Amino acid sequence: MSKMIYTPGVVTVTEHSATSATFAIEPLHSGYGMTLGNSLRRVALSSIAGAAITGVKFEGASHEFTTLPSVKEDVVEIILNLKSVRFRVFGDDVQTVRLTKKGKGAVTAKDIAVNADVEVVNPDQVIATIDDDKGSIALDITIEVGRGYRTVEEVSSQKSATDTVAVDAIFSPVQRVRYKVENTRVGQKTDLDKLIITIDTDGSITPNDAFEEAAAILVNQYTALAGQTKVDTAAQVPAGATDASIVDMGEDSPALMTSIEDLNLTARTTNALVNNDIHTVKDLFSLSDAELRDLKGFGSKALDEVKEKMAEMEF
Repeated sequence: MSKMIYTPGVVTVTEHSATSATFAIEPLHSGYGMTLGNSLRRVALSSIAGAAITGVKFEGASHEFTTLPSVKEDVVEIILNLKSVRFRVFGDDVQTVRLTKKGKGAVTAKDIAVNADVEVVNPDQVIATIDDDKGSIALDITIEVGRGYRTVEEVSSQKSATDTVAVDAIFSPVQRVRYKVENTRVGQKTDLDKLIITIDTDGSITPNDAFEEAAAILVNQYTALAGQTKVDTAAQVPAGATDASIVDMGEDSPALMTSIEDLNLTARTTNALVNNDIHTVKDLFSLSDAELRDLKGFGSKALDEVKEKMAEMEF
């Protein structure tokens, strides 16, 4: 068992809101909590697909260093506000949507006329303010799907329309990832790791989907490097597993199917166990300490001997 690497699982998911959740992962091999936590954090922040504005075409303005009539904010401030609008795009095609508003008042993301492939995640985001009853604003917004970050220089090189203002795009829907590592145990093994990771998103993707996509990306990357090499791992065990619950590791775990006769216990202890129909380590773990003491011919001395043997085997 000491040569096996435990297979972890997500044991609890605590949802703080629709955009924030904490995942507890255990048991992890000693040191793996930091390794997996850092990997998941970096991938979640940089590699999850999302949608972002990459260009804006204003009616009445050909570049960002100007103002619009009857609009309180200048073009630069409007663009900054537009970058805070988050979209959910169904498909990979570039989308163009239009925003128009007439009359005095705030211009928000809900004023954007979307199509069937585009959804505004935060419609209450303020974009501009019209300060004249006869004022108006009209602009076309280009939205693309991508990963990570694209600079304004990269966006500009792809724009054919000279009057379209390029916008540096932050595609990642994950806004923040925090993690910490705690100790956990499985049976007598107490130096295992528990990873607690919290993911905050912009609402265009759920924290659970972001977590699973980050893990899937890592799996694909490492699988490509592993080739045909396979490593035996211990079966997944429940969080905080005790000696009696390690039986849940599965029918096929070789260590659990070890015969009592192969444990090199004293003849008296071995005979007591076999005579009570306990033939494998799995059978042994199915009983509590109290139940073992009640076995015919099995006393406290035998129980101490069995516990020492299990500790030696690192159960």
